[in-house]
Amino acid sequence: MPISDEDGDGTRSVRAGLPDPVAYEPALPGPVFAAHFHLPGEPKGPYTYGRDENPTWTHLERAIGELEAPPSENGGAAAHTVVFASGMAAVSAVLLSQAKAGDTVVLPDDGYQALPLVREQLEAYGVQVRTAPTAGEAQIAELTGARLLWIESPSNPGLDVCDIRVLVDAAHEAGALVAVDNTLATPLGQRPLDLGADFSVASGTKGLTGHGDLLLGYVTCRDAELAAKVRRWRKVVGAIPGPMEAWLAHRSLATLQLRADRQGSSALAVATALQGHPYVDGLRYPGLPDDPAHSVAVRQMRRFGCVVSFTLPDKEFAERFLGALRLVDDATSFGGVRSTAERRGRWGGDAVPEGFIRLSVGAEDVEDLIVDIIRALEEAGGPLDAAAM
Repeated sequence: MPISDEDGDGTRSVRAGLPDPVAYEPALPGPVFAAHFHLPGEPKGPYTYGRDENPTWTHLERAIGELEAPPSENGGAAAHTVVFASGMAAVSAVLLSQAKAGDTVVLPDDGYQALPLVREQLEAYGVQVRTAPTAGEAQIAELTGARLLWIESPSNPGLDVCDIRVLVDAAHEAGALVAVDNTLATPLGQRPLDLGADFSVASGTKGLTGHGDLLLGYVTCRDAELAAKVRRWRKVVGAIPGPMEAWLAHRSLATLQLRADRQGSSALAVATALQGHPYVDGLRYPGLPDDPAHSVAVRQMRRFGCVVSFTLPDKEFAERFLGALRLVDDATSFGGVRSTAERRGRWGGDAVPEGFIRLSVGAEDVEDLIVDIIRALEEAGGPLDAAAM
């Protein structure tokens, strides 16, 4: 029996996408490595060539679809998921399968640092691009005549949140499709399709799979025609995931709820511990009651994610802080079971101060993490009197 929205998040994570049980067969079949399949006669079977379909993808796509838009008990609309070799492959598939020369696309100007590259490519193809910040639903002002609105909420790395439903309603009224980058929230933190979006897009490299050992992306939508266009784009450009990556991703989904709960509660504890610290400025975490995004986040998110951001006095201070950490790796990406942090300004492309830190809280004991982070701050800037804390 397929999982449904009546099941809890843990049950759905563990059972998502599993095939019907077969005697003496594994619950989750191993990866299928095949470039071609036996194909007598007309090519009518489900699996014909390895660039088009693979049984391992099928299980994973079904699983992600059940998490992003689980069927209801009364047989609600099914979701269609297409998996890709990376998150950027998924992003590109939506934008480039839906927009053509002469169309207008609205992007956030504070989103993932590769979006400016996407903008350059869209404009090279004759697509007009407008941008606006995530906060305050500012993108609404740019919707006139748009073909597609791209939302990133929470934004990466600034952690601003917009009211997705308000933006969706405005976009649809203007005749635009809506895609939401759901990477930071994951399907257990937020369901963009339930908020009216046409596409939920994410990098599975991060929190969805959570072990920092594979690259993956996906697109989920309820409209079969939109999904078919995205799937055709994957076929044309060949941006397909390897069977091993797909199988590892599906295996990792079983612990998604455990990881999301542990990392989210730890992230809130870390953010709380950093509040008011003399060396920390611009602290952001949507789960903090006094965060600027909190009031919107609580209306549409069920979990607030594992990323905390803040700014240290300058580049040198930030580098000393990162070098002093014992339990947090200086690495990019986020969402893994091992905590990571980086000075985000080192990449360029993000409008952040030189001392801006994006911290991804892992599954270590949160007490140990807090001690390590506070100690590293003091090593970077010198010990503080208790009265200054």
